Order: sequence, then C-alpha cells, then structure tokens
Amino acid sequence: MGSIYRSEHMKLCQIFFQSESAYQCVAELGELGMAQFIDLNEEQNSYQRKFVNEVRRCEEMERKLNFVEEEITKDEVAIPDYDGHIPAPQPKHMGEMEANLEKLEEELLSINKNTKTLKTNHIQLLEMKAVLEHVTSLLDRQSKREAAMSISEAARGEAGPLSIGLKQEFDKPVRDEAELKFVTGVIKRSKVVGFERFIWRLSRANVFSKFIPIMEKTEIFSHDFEDKSVFLLFFSGEHLRSKVMKICSGFQAKCYSIPEGLEERELLLNNIKLQANDMKAVIEKTLDYRAKCIHTAAGSLRKWGIMLLKLKSIFHTLNMFSVDVTQKCLIAECWVPEADIVQVKNSLHMGTIHSGSTVPAILNEMETHKYPPTYFKLNKFTQGFQNIVDAYGIANYREVNPAPWTIISFPFLFAVMFGDAGHGILMLLAAAAFVYFEKKLISMKIKDEIFNTFFGGRYVVLLMGMFAIYTGFIYNDFYSKSINMFGSSWVNPYKYSLLVSMDKQGIDSGNELSLTFPPEVAFNHDYGPYPFGVDPVWNLANNRLNFLNPMKMKMSVLLGIAQMTLGLVLSLVNHIGNRSLIDTFFVFIPQCLFLGCIFIYLCLQIIMKWIFFNVKPAFIFGNLYPGSNCAPSLLIGLISMFMFNRGNKHFVSDVDNGNGTEWTMVNGKNVTYTPNDQCYLQQWYPNQTFVEMILILIAVVSVPVMLFVKPFYIKWRHGRGLPVDLGHGPDDDHGEFNFGDIMVHQAIHTIEFVLGCVSHTASYLRLWALSLAHAQLSEVLWNMVLRNSLYVGGWFGSVAVTIVFYFIFSILSVCILILMEGLSAFLHAIRLHWVEFQSKFYGGTGIQFEPFSFTKIIRVYEGLDQ
Repeated sequence: MGSIYRSEHMKLCQIFFQSESAYQCVAELGELGMAQFIDLNEEQNSYQRKFVNEVRRCEEMERKLNFVEEEITKDEVAIPDYDGHIPAPQPKHMGEMEANLEKLEEELLSINKNTKTLKTNHIQLLEMKAVLEHVTSLLDRQSKREAAMSISEAARGEAGPLSIGLKQEFDKPVRDEAELKFVTGVIKRSKVVGFERFIWRLSRANVFSKFIPIMEKTEIFSHDFEDKSVFLLFFSGEHLRSKVMKICSGFQAKCYSIPEGLEERELLLNNIKLQANDMKAVIEKTLDYRAKCIHTAAGSLRKWGIMLLKLKSIFHTLNMFSVDVTQKCLIAECWVPEADIVQVKNSLHMGTIHSGSTVPAILNEMETHKYPPTYFKLNKFTQGFQNIVDAYGIANYREVNPAPWTIISFPFLFAVMFGDAGHGILMLLAAAAFVYFEKKLISMKIKDEIFNTFFGGRYVVLLMGMFAIYTGFIYNDFYSKSINMFGSSWVNPYKYSLLVSMDKQGIDSGNELSLTFPPEVAFNHDYGPYPFGVDPVWNLANNRLNFLNPMKMKMSVLLGIAQMTLGLVLSLVNHIGNRSLIDTFFVFIPQCLFLGCIFIYLCLQIIMKWIFFNVKPAFIFGNLYPGSNCAPSLLIGLISMFMFNRGNKHFVSDVDNGNGTEWTMVNGKNVTYTPNDQCYLQQWYPNQTFVEMILILIAVVSVPVMLFVKPFYIKWRHGRGLPVDLGHGPDDDHGEFNFGDIMVHQAIHTIEFVLGCVSHTASYLRLWALSLAHAQLSEVLWNMVLRNSLYVGGWFGSVAVTIVFYFIFSILSVCILILMEGLSAFLHAIRLHWVEFQSKFYGGTGIQFEPFSFTKIIRVYEGLDQ
C-alpha cells in the first residue's frame, strides 16, 4: 500500500543463464511475475532465433488443440475450467504432449470421416428403401398405360410443346407399353415443381413423371431435415435416357436402379432393411465412442491449454535472450522492482535446483539511462481506482500517483451529483453483495464483459454508495422526500384563524393561496440552523429551488477550487521529487499566486457571505448592514474586480447623523440610515478596492513569470553545456535543443493553466447541474407514478400501490435514477478528475510495467482479462 503514492523504484538487471537451467529459471520467474524482459534480438526476425523450432512445435500443438476445442464446441459439450496449479511442463515432455495430441486429432479425424461415410450410406439405404416401397404402386399396369398414352399424344402433337420439322427417335408413336423405359430416384420436395416443368418442356412432354412424398425421415442422425419425394420417369428411347439422367444430376436428384420383377424388388427391400438396421447400430456405436472421446478431451482441455501456454510463453521469452559465442550461456535483461530483487534471486536459485544444474544463474544490477516502466503495488481495493487513473494515461516513473486521492475524491464528487440517500442505499447493497460473494464469483470465472466491469469496480461502487448516502443526508433527500430527524428551525408565525380563513378562501376561489415566512420572526434563532444537512421545511416550500440552487452552485465552486488547489500542491511534490528549483519557484509559486489572488479569493468571499451576511441587520467590518437586500452580489462583484469599478465604501450612508430616511434595530438599538442605490454592489469590507487591485496586479505579473523565466533558464544552462530537460519525456537525450520549441511548449502550458483556471472552475458547476437534474427526476418519478397510486382508495388502491411500486416505480428508479443517472454522474466525475484535477500535476506519459507472469497470461487465455 505504501508504494501507491509513487511508483516502485525499478532496476535494470542482467541475468546470465546456463543453457540447461534457463528454461526452468524462466518458468520460476513466470510463476513469480516480477520481471519484465527486454528483447535483445529486435534486429532478428522470428525465424532466426534460437528456439524457433520449439515455438513452431508449440504452435502446431496449439492448432491441434484448437481443432479439438472446435469439435467439443460442435457437440455442445461444456468445457470445465481448471482451477488447480499446473507447473510448466519440461521440454523433454514435449514429445509426449505432441504424441497425445496427434493421436487424439487423428482419432477424431478418422471418426469424423468414417461417420460421414456411414451416414451417407445410411441415407442412401433409407432412400432406396423408400423407392422400393413406393415404386410398386408407380409401376402398376394403369400407370404404364397412362404413361404410354401421354407420350403417344405428345408424339402426335396433341400434348406438349409443338415441334415443327423435327423428327427424332422419341417422336415416333409408341406401339406397345413394353417399349417404355423408366428411371426412379429421390429428389428434394422443394424442387419437385421445377424439376417436373423442366423435364416436360425439354422433352416436349415425351417424359411422363409421377411423384410420391416420403413420410419417413431419411437423415435420422442429422439435425437438418428436408422433405423428399420419390419420383418415377417413363420415357421411350435410350437417347432420352441420357438427357433425363443429366437433368436429374442438375437438380441433385439421386437415381436408383431397381429390378422390374416384383419378387426381386421384395427380396432387395428385405436385404436393404437389414443393412439399414445394422448400419444404424454401427453409427450409434461410433457416435457413442466419439462422445466418450469428446467428453474425455473436454475434461482435460483447459489443463492442456494452460500447459501449452506456459510452454510456448517460456520459449517465446527465451527467444528474447542473447546467446554468447560458446552457445552455452544465455544473457537476459529485465526490469525488476528494487524491493523484489531478493524474490527474483530466490526464484532463480529454485530454478537452478529443479533443473539439476550445478551452475547457478547470476543476476547483476546495471546502471542505465533508459526510462524505467511504472509499477504500483496494488490490492483488490485500490486496483479499481488505479484503473480509472490508468485509463487516462500511465503515470510517469516516480510521478505522484493520483489514485490515493481519487479513492476519496472520486466517490465524493460522484455523490455530490448523485446525492440521494435512498438510491445510495440500493447502490451500497448491490456493491456489498459483490464484495460478500466475491470469492464465489471469482471461482465461477464469468466471462461477460459488462459483469466483469461492475465486479472489477465493486469497491468503487461500494464507496460511491456510501458517499451517496452521506450527501443524500446533507441534501436531506430520500427518494425526493426529506426526513425530519432533528426538528425544523422554522415555525409558523401566523394565527390559526388566519390560516383557516385563507384555506376557505382558496377553496372558494379555486386557487391555492400561499404564505411567506419572514425569517426575522419565522426562524428560531435561538435553536439555530438544522444540525445536519438541509432543513426539511425546504422540501415543502415553493421557493425550494431558489434556496437550493445558489447553495449548490457556491458549494460546487468551493469543491472545484479546493480540488484544483490540491492538484497544484501535488505538482509541488513532483517538482521536489525531480529536484527542479526552477519549476518550484518560477512555475508553482506563480501558479499559486494566480489561482489564489482570483479564485481562492472568490471562495473566501463565498464563505464570508455565508457567515456574516444573513437576514438580521448588524455592523459588519465597522459598516452598517441593513438586511438581506444588501447582501453582496459575488458574480457582479467579481466582474467589478477586473474592471476596477467598485461602488461606495458603505452599504448605507447618514448612519445616526440625523439625516437618515430609514431606521432599523441593531442589538436592541434603533439606528437611522439612508440606503445607497444598489447597495448589494457596494464595498463590504474596508479598503476592498485597493486589496482587489493588488490581487489583480499580482495575478497579471505571475503570467509572464510562468511564461518566460523557465525557457530562458533552460537556454542559459544549455549555453554552458549543462544537461537540460527538453520536455520530450523519456527520449530527452536524443532530442535536439531548439529554443523556439521550448518557448512554444512553455507558452502552451501557461495559456492552458490561465484559461484552465477559468474554464475548470466553470466546469465544476456540473456538480450543481447534475445534482439538480437527479433531484428533479426523482421528484417527477414520485409525483407522476407513486403518488397517483396513493390517491386510489379501497382494496383496489392496495393492489395499485403494490403493482405500481414493485413493478413500475422500482423498475424506473433502478433503470433511470440509479443506472442511467449513476452512469452520467460517473462519467462526469471521471472527466473532473482527468481534466480539471490531474491536468495540474499529472503527466500520464509513462510506460506500463508488464512482467512475464503466468497468472496474467492464463487470465487472458481464459477470457477474464484483455
């Protein structure tokens, strides 16, 4: 947890492996997952590396494993996950793995080929059986007579298309039924109409056809079934037979030769039935055997896959090492966290022991100017918040990490926009369920991307729910209703008789009459403000928004400038860590002066207005404040500050000099005064104009200091041959010094900061806007849905409340107010952290530490990570 504030110190290490122990040592480092290897053979392609043959063998085994997985998926067999630890297989076991996978592949290929042949033969037998069963009725004497008459009529031109001047063999009149030939077979029923028409037109009606649908299923081992029909074609002449056979082939009709004798057909039919039954039994046994092979393979598939994955990843890593001239030693370079070097050495020692080698691997720490990767030690709680930061950019090496501050500020700003205690409770319960059942959910290895997104951020959602409950109580908002826990500080100043008469008058006129509670008499000043949050009486007031909007708007400005100030302070930590005095004195301090003289000054004005300027007349900073009508206008006052156009020094004039036109009571004493015009625009503390002029001058002077001092200081250092930071990130040493580029770079940062202070302050007003939107949507949903059902009386009203609440109000609350509004507030909170907060100190151009880790590789293989 300690290293979450800054990334771990990284060391570039050089490791010397003996060839016999290199594989086992790398396997141990893969189990540890603390070494990021550097490719020392970038100039070589994959075919020139030492272990290319081993990688190819692994790829071939991977192909076979993918084929087995496709066969398992084809049979819709579930592939169980493997949760046990699997050590990396030894290279000497590769031959055994290859033999087992090759045997399994050949066995499945052989089964598939034989099964396909058996199924095809079985279909042909069933089709032949259907033909023999139906052909007897098609070959009776009546059918032959009809065929002979039809063909004779076509020959005489009495039927079919006319033929003029064409004399062919099949045009001759049929003298006897014995001259007719026939072809029989099976065709798909969907092609019968087209098949019949085509033959009739091509043969000019000299072919007589009959069709009988097959009612029995012929593809009993296939999920795809298509209706078929038996056809019988009569014709005369061998020349026409060849045409008929070509047409059958074109329509994918299968022709079968059958004997003309009845006894012979019956004998053949009995033989085919026996063959079909025997073949069915063979196919069933073959499929049963295939199913056993598939289920056996499915149980071990994930284990084989993990073993192969480790084997291939180790050889791929070994290909990144350089080989000495003796071919007996492998040299590797890797980044290792300084705190974990001892663990890496222990893993190398264990790898040497397990390999049986007598020569240990040697690890040397190297001095380097290479830019190190960024690595934070995280746990399941901090991981979700670090992911939010990393989505913007990876932290630079040893740069201040925004994640620790995000743990608090992110859910809090979300809750400011989402603030409803009721909705926060639902969000808290959902996240608590994820946390409580996290071990069970992790063991289930759910691969749904949306679920994993919510589950991975379960602790983020947990804190979001907690803070939403807190801000909900601050706003006194529980499903758009307020809770009176401590008793309101407001009392009714009107007599009961007046209220009754006004109520009657309102009923008679049809208008709802309203009363104003004067704060001087209606607010119990002795009791003081509501102890925690907003007074519940404001939920009933017609001017509720007029009270809440200014409060939330000023609160948004205070929170926004506070977070920007925190970001500016964290930039100082970066400057101190980089030992950059120029950034500390001529960037950080001018930025603080610019931000403080304008925006922090505005925050102080907001707080002072809340504290001093209420509804009661008083002497404030020596000046008479007559009442809330003279409360200072902060927005117009800020504009007047830049225009150096402040009004009078006092809210009123002629105080107790006998010339006053009005009077008020201050601390039990009558005070006369004359109100100044637009008293809310006047100065409200002594020497306000002078103070604001000094603040503006300091802010203006700080801009050229930020702009010019650092570039000229860098130019001065470069002119004396001193090392300089060119602002190009990790590749500064390779950059060419150009004063123009440095000046432009500094100008961009200065302009971005100056304009950003204004735009970012305005951007934080989204806290107020989304809070207002959520509260209004919640109120609309209450008034339009639930409240209407409460007006229904009797037993029907109870049913209406139940149905409306559980099936409409609850669903809309979850879908709209929690999911949609929650997502909106979540995205806006991300934007406030990425742009408004992190832009003050966070570079985000670092390099992610990606160690060689079996755990990470296996999670990607299982589809749990990307």
